Amino acid sequence: MPLGWINAADYSFNSFLLMERFQIRIMFEHKDAAWKRCMGIALHANPAVRWYFEHLCPECVHTIAEITEIAASASTGDVRRAEVTVLASVEDFVTYTTPEVMATRCNFIYGWDPARLFQMADFTGKTVLDVGSGSGRLAFAAAERAEWVYASEPVTTLREYMRGKIAREGISNVRVLDGMADALPFPDDTFDIVMSGHVVGDDYDGEIAELARVCKHGGWLLNCRGDEAKSHKPSEELIARGWEEMHYVGSFGGDVCRYRWRVVKEGGSHTGL
Repeated sequence: MPLGWINAADYSFNSFLLMERFQIRIMFEHKDAAWKRCMGIALHANPAVRWYFEHLCPECVHTIAEITEIAASASTGDVRRAEVTVLASVEDFVTYTTPEVMATRCNFIYGWDPARLFQMADFTGKTVLDVGSGSGRLAFAAAERAEWVYASEPVTTLREYMRGKIAREGISNVRVLDGMADALPFPDDTFDIVMSGHVVGDDYDGEIAELARVCKHGGWLLNCRGDEAKSHKPSEELIARGWEEMHYVGSFGGDVCRYRWRVVKEGGSHTGL
């Protein structure tokens, strides 16, 4: 589904040279024949990108060889149409290669009020982890009140964007580091608040367990997505696991659902509210 953040035609196919191994792996999963044909044409015309994919993500080498071999020679126009089709199919990943545009192009950022985060928990003097920090929407908001904020983000371009913002604005209480939601690089019981915006959902139980692992007893897990033009439906998965829903009408007039979960640890396990 198109996100409407960017026009993929404005981007070079070389944007893929800025992507991560996990992103490349995701791209080559569950794609239809038409997408594979377009990718094959594009890779045939862009050997540097093919080389990068094969060396960074060797588990995809067989698939890359397969789709490239069946790609027929194409005209310049056909190559560009194939490139744009592939770029548009991963619009979010492509957008992340130019994080400087996200504040004005991504509605979940520019339409969102940081007050919505502060309604969920008391951040004053807390040590906070933002998981899947992106360009730092939640992390930099939390830094206004928290003692320390750690922004965990697996995409290099986004991490470097946040580090640049920290340097430009002299922000002294935010640290940026690599990390995936299912394997956070922190000891148990490190944070008072662990928050995310658009992370939990691929593996609810595994991801929630990992977020809870690094959160202190009595701390909060927060799921605070931004405002979008469409309404959000309540998450049956989170509600069924005991998360408290906090609803509001967003800046675009749609329903926005936030969630929080109090971490209570007993004998090494964690339960909800």
